[in-house]
Amino acid sequence: MRFGLRIPSFALGPRTATLGEMGAYLRRAEDLGFECAVSIDHLLLTPPAYACTWLEPLALLSALAGVTRTIKLGTMVLVLPLRNPAYFAKEWATLDLLSGGRTILGVGVGWHAEEFALMGVPHRERGRRMDEMLEAVTALWAGDSVTYQGQYYRFKDLTIDPKPLQKPHPPIWIGGGTQPSEKIYAQTVANIDPVLRRIAKYARTWVPHSSSTAEMVRGDWEKIQRFMGELGRKPEEMSKVYSNFVYVLRQGERPEAAIPHFKVYSGMDLPYWKEFYLVGEAEELAEKIRRKLAALGGAEWVVLNPLHWGLDQLELLASEVLPRVARP
Repeated sequence: MRFGLRIPSFALGPRTATLGEMGAYLRRAEDLGFECAVSIDHLLLTPPAYACTWLEPLALLSALAGVTRTIKLGTMVLVLPLRNPAYFAKEWATLDLLSGGRTILGVGVGWHAEEFALMGVPHRERGRRMDEMLEAVTALWAGDSVTYQGQYYRFKDLTIDPKPLQKPHPPIWIGGGTQPSEKIYAQTVANIDPVLRRIAKYARTWVPHSSSTAEMVRGDWEKIQRFMGELGRKPEEMSKVYSNFVYVLRQGERPEAAIPHFKVYSGMDLPYWKEFYLVGEAEELAEKIRRKLAALGGAEWVVLNPLHWGLDQLELLASEVLPRVARP
């Protein structure tokens, strides 16, 4: 099992962490054994899910590549249907090259309709556009003089350089699945099967939603395995990620201590955070994580999202929580 961080890359105006602060934080994370640092991608405010927006991920990760040494850098997740395949193939390949082959490309279809309207991308097309983006981008990374004829993206004899340093390309993580979406996203997905089929077809690694219950995760994984079989893939070809937002309480500390930190980024309330996220003392958090890992049938990665750049929560995760998760 490997441990990573989803970094608190909130765009908070003058209160946004400096690059120096971020670098010091991630170098300490490297020393503590964290192996990846990933960022969320949102163009706009997306209430009630988030009370803030986020730094643009490619610019952020490019800067972080220069102030870190070994930690892998990625997205979890980037809204791929909002990008252009040729331009994005060049952007990410450049990042992979400059980071020394340390990138992880985590992608999703996105959900916030206003972001799609602003970018001129029909919201209802995002799933099919995601499929074509994955096909077109990986083809451009694999060779030269590439021709692609899709419904949304078309090019002929196109060569994009540089190619990624990692071969055949950086690892692709895909997020998605069943979630209690009505409250936080103000929408429902009537049929989740197309999402799970996409994960079965294209993903090297699956990232379930942070707010998914153990029952939701277990049901989705059963379907993904079935869809993989239909495609001639074996379940062992797919690794999995458990991820969640986290606030570690010190012994005797009340859950209310987490409220100021959650309110920086989340539009939800303490009962919601306690039910779907990780708020508690170390042993309680480790037990919650172990239950989710059991529902997943195990996971290669546990990726946790502290709520600020302070080292105290990072140190508590490394010293108190993760050893309890990793023990037999």
